[in-house]
Amino acid sequence: MRRGAASLCRHAIQAGKKHKKETMELNLETVTTPLRPAATVMLLRDSPAGLEVFLMKRHGLSDVLGGAHVFPGGKVDAADAQLDMAAHLDQPLPVLLAGLNEADISERMAGALYVAAVREVFEESGVLFAQTPFGRQLECAQAAALLKEGHGFNAMLAKLSLRLHSRSLVPWTRWITPTAPSVMNKRFDTRFFVAAVPAGQVAVHDNHETTDSIWLSPRAALAQYWDGRIALAPPQIMSLVHLAGYGHVGSVMTAARNRPPPVILPEPFDDEGVRVICYPGDRRHSLHQRAMPGPTRLYYRNKRFEPMDGFASLLPG
Repeated sequence: MRRGAASLCRHAIQAGKKHKKETMELNLETVTTPLRPAATVMLLRDSPAGLEVFLMKRHGLSDVLGGAHVFPGGKVDAADAQLDMAAHLDQPLPVLLAGLNEADISERMAGALYVAAVREVFEESGVLFAQTPFGRQLECAQAAALLKEGHGFNAMLAKLSLRLHSRSLVPWTRWITPTAPSVMNKRFDTRFFVAAVPAGQVAVHDNHETTDSIWLSPRAALAQYWDGRIALAPPQIMSLVHLAGYGHVGSVMTAARNRPPPVILPEPFDDEGVRVICYPGDRRHSLHQRAMPGPTRLYYRNKRFEPMDGFASLLPG
């Protein structure tokens, strides 16, 4: 995806914004197209109030989660797998594949997922996980200018002799869209990563595919969703629930490094005319072992997905 690169690497102005009631439209179509490999990064930072995560509002006309608040990310492009990975990745491909803990993909696809994650974060938020040769200072504005001039991401890396810092991104979960997506008309096989924003860099929306952005604690983001100030799709809801159990970036990164990323296979069904999405561990799910904390099912009510037992069931005890 190409972004409005002129808005990269600059501060966002967040002052006194009023929010309208945000909702999530239900999609009842069955999607039979192949899964699209994708990567999403939950950008994290520590604040005086604790752990915060970066959320961006997708443009209302977007065909994927238009109007919803999401984490930076997108599908894997063909060019992501074509990068000279020996020259531009800081870790060998077998290490990246082992970290993903996936036996059904190649080493090159593992590398492409990391490349896509770094590329999407840079294009969407201006944050660049990269190292310069000889310890020179990383110039995000220079990299953004090259993209604006029409250079592809791979060409920009080669021109600036950058090496992507894949060590900063740690696999967190793998979400596979069912054939009845409920909120989308496409299917994705998305790897969610966690990463701390590098010191000295500022995340900001691109004013093209995303129109607003905000840093919130996971609990505050869930509260804004519950109050109708922001719209969240089920994967974002459940990911925020998962993050709400951690107090700072270090604890999230340690947890991610000490366990394989769980595979989340949502299974939708209809209960007396109400669409329900259940997750591993639910009595209706084909997998009986839980894959993540929080409610095991979400109901489509009030033009959004929410748990049966109200807001309190979204927060760790």
